[in-house]
Order: sequence, then structure tokens, then C-alpha cells
Amino acid sequence: MELAEFDFPFDPALIASEPVLPRDQARLLVLRPSNQSIAHRLVADLSGLLAPGDLLVVNDTKVRPARILGRKRPAGTAVEILFVKELTDGLWEVLIKGKFRAGQEIEVSPAARIIIQSREDGRTLARLDCSMPVWEFFHRFGQMPLPPYIKREPTDRDREWYQTVFAHDEGAIAAPTAGLHFTPGLLARLVESGVHLAKVTLHVGVGTFKPVTVDRVEDHRMSPEWVNVGPDTVLAVERTRRVGGRVVAVGTTVVRALETASSQGGLRSYQGETGLFITPGFCFHAVDALMTNFHLPKTTLLMLVSAFAGTSLLRRAYDEAIRERYRFYSYGDAMLILLK
Repeated sequence: MELAEFDFPFDPALIASEPVLPRDQARLLVLRPSNQSIAHRLVADLSGLLAPGDLLVVNDTKVRPARILGRKRPAGTAVEILFVKELTDGLWEVLIKGKFRAGQEIEVSPAARIIIQSREDGRTLARLDCSMPVWEFFHRFGQMPLPPYIKREPTDRDREWYQTVFAHDEGAIAAPTAGLHFTPGLLARLVESGVHLAKVTLHVGVGTFKPVTVDRVEDHRMSPEWVNVGPDTVLAVERTRRVGGRVVAVGTTVVRALETASSQGGLRSYQGETGLFITPGFCFHAVDALMTNFHLPKTTLLMLVSAFAGTSLLRRAYDEAIRERYRFYSYGDAMLILLK
């Protein structure tokens, strides 16, 4: 497949810089590949779109306030560092723009500094040297790592807005955005209607957002991300299958987690890294429905959703969403794809 197949014309004015409040009042485009239909609803309507016995699977990763501002020493030049993941005690993979040599110091405060260790093959390693616990460092000095297409600085409101109601296990550098639409009230209505809930963890990292730079899609390689599919979730899926319910993935990260855990024939508990790259032609084993936000063109996220919905229907859906002025990307509206 050619990368150009996953491009589409787009109006940047549709990019949402803030969420709809209440969150479940976001619009929901409902796709049914079986009859190629498209319908317009609200996220709040989910309890009527799902059926008793269906299983909603969410990602409980928690976004770390990993955007750190500092100054190069001794020059004092302002820099921004995004902490991606800890490799060993105090050693981190980071994203940082500009030229840096090994040993370069970046001061965050008199009690905290960052020392660049290496920068090779597009990967930067840095050591965090501070006199406080790591979690305290991030929550004292960090900002929420909003995507670059949101053209404003993060605020304290984003600490709540850019976190799902399921957030528990901190380690992501971006929110699993489909989960941002859920409110306690919506969850209560879903449970009352007989829909069940299960959780997986996938710490959203570089792999999810790494740009596809090759013309031939199959040549792209996903950077690994940490995932956990526990035994309780496996049992919940098995119970759902027995009663004829649907497994509804809330977000592309949930799809990748469940399909990774199903890769050896049948869903099993899994904890480790995944580099699963889903493109059209993929055979889904674990998921019957997908709720997802609208995604950037030419991304692995759009390719996964194309594989699930079908490229032709998804292109029609995006054309419809653009025509009807849906709000796009992380703080935007959503779609629900029902295979059955």
C-alpha cells in the first residue's frame, strides 16, 4: 500500500483546542460496515447503541505531565524536553529539539537538572538528577504533553481535560483520546443498561505517534510500547463471547493491546511490549466494535481504523465529518464502528 492512500484534504479550523463539556456531549458518527451506513449521534447515546451483554474495554493508562521546560547551561537558552520512558533508574529516553552534545546540562531548578547522555539514530538518552522522587519532579515542574497541533500552551485545566476517568497507571505521553469522552454519568447509564466494563493498559508512547516517512506503508516499523492485558479482562472477554455479546474497544490502543494478546491463537494474559502495526488486510480476532476519535492523515492510527471499517467507508465517513463540521483530533468528536 502507498502512503498517499491515507491522505485526505482537511480544514485546520476543525481541530479542537478544548473539549466539549460535558464530555459525553461530543458528536458521534456511527458506521456499520455490514450495510455501509453512516449515522449522526452523540456519545451520550452509547447506552442505546450498545446492547446488554456487550463488553466495553478501556485503556487505564494515565498521562504523565512529562513536558519539562529548562535552560541549557551555561548559555541559558530555553529548551523543552519530553520524557518518553524510563529505561533504568534515572536514565530516560527523551524527545528534544536542537543540537546537544553528550554531557550537556539542562537546569530545571536549583534542585533538578538533566544531563544528555547520548544522541544517536534519532534517539536521545538523558539522565535526571534531582533531589526529589521522580513523581514529585514531574508533578511539580511538568506540563501536560498536548499534541503539537493544539496551538496553545498547556494550562492547569488540561491536567483534568487530558486525562480519562479510567486513568490509573501513570506512564503515557499522550491520552488514549477515545476514553476522554466518558463521564461518571455515562458509565452509570451503560452499567444500568447491562453493558460491562474491562480494562487494559497500553502506555501511549512514541510508537503510536511516530510519523510514517516511507512511501510503502509495509516498510514502516512501530516503536514498542508497554502493554498489559490481565486475566480478569481475558475472563470478561470469554464471558462476553459465551453470551453472544460484542467486545467494544474504546480506542486504537485497546485494539492493539487485545490483538497483541490474541496473536498466539486465542486471547491470553499478556504483559510486555508490543510493536503491532495494523493495516488494511489485518484479520481481527478480539474486537467487534471500535470507538475512536478522528485521526491525522498518513498516520498508523488512521491505517488501523481503515483496516477495521474498510478504507472506502472510512473515507466516506471522513468526508461526511468534514462536511458536517465535526471537531477533530484529541479534544474532538468520535466515531463508533459496529461490525455486528
